[in-house]
Amino acid sequence: MKRIISILSLLLFLTACDDGNLTVDVIDFSEVTAQKCSTKDVIYKIKDREMLLLEIPASTFVENQTLDGEPIELVINATNKVTYRKYNGTVSVNNICPTIPDATPNVTEQWIASDGIIQITATAIKTTDAITNATEITGYKYYIVLKNVTFQKPSGPQSYETFIFGNYSTSFSPLAFDFDDQVAKSTCSVSDNRIFNFNGSEVFFLDVGSNYATLFANAVTTTPRTAIINATNKLTYRLYNTAITNAFFCTTPSPTTPILSQEWNAVTGVEAVSGIIEVSTTTLGNGFQHIIHFKKVTLNKENSEFTLGDDYIFGNFVTNP
Repeated sequence: MKRIISILSLLLFLTACDDGNLTVDVIDFSEVTAQKCSTKDVIYKIKDREMLLLEIPASTFVENQTLDGEPIELVINATNKVTYRKYNGTVSVNNICPTIPDATPNVTEQWIASDGIIQITATAIKTTDAITNATEITGYKYYIVLKNVTFQKPSGPQSYETFIFGNYSTSFSPLAFDFDDQVAKSTCSVSDNRIFNFNGSEVFFLDVGSNYATLFANAVTTTPRTAIINATNKLTYRLYNTAITNAFFCTTPSPTTPILSQEWNAVTGVEAVSGIIEVSTTTLGNGFQHIIHFKKVTLNKENSEFTLGDDYIFGNFVTNP
């Protein structure tokens, strides 16, 4: 009799241990493309009758690459939310994005992340011109991973050391760089050695400082004059919110409008390898025409960069003796 009681006690113990906390469910959205609601800060993935939601501020997705090993991190809380839902029918974007979502199908199960960290690694999406080797940034890809996250679900908590949400991508038109082949030396002062190319709200300018007299000497060249982009020879691209002119750069202090939207600076070059300024000079009437090329120049903003290609023609301008 004692033996029977012992066996029954053991069975009851084992049964008691098999509670909801030990039930492990698998959710996998790795093959699903992430989308964003147009009117809400919600990134979502839909798979038949399931939906995975990430609610974080849109400002999190900055247009800048993250450094290796330094992802953007957000603590899961009342502002930064992760939710998994299961429905009793095929779900669609209309069940999450509208101000008043569709009432059907109905949610049959919901998991809410109660703690953990959201890690986001951003990478620039680029296109490359097969002929010039110039690159353009057309968007950013954000790889999202949840670390040490716990979901509260109906059958009890379920934790993951690493839970892969996946990729979310944005796209936009690349910088226009719609300049013609005519540039102008700054008219701010005789000693101002900046050379500008303007187009609407875009400006691309070269500042060679004390090297101006050498690079743009009034003498015909048989081989191009060259210089390397560095702390003295600076190349900058700026984009403003409205049209810009040379007069803007001559005003001190700088006017508050137009507002600067983006600034990209050329990366320091390597002799005979990259970041090369090349000037060829010919005669034009009674003056001299200087044609400026940039060879293998890279422009940088924070952690992002793109290249102008093997040979970018900045433009030309005329000086008189």
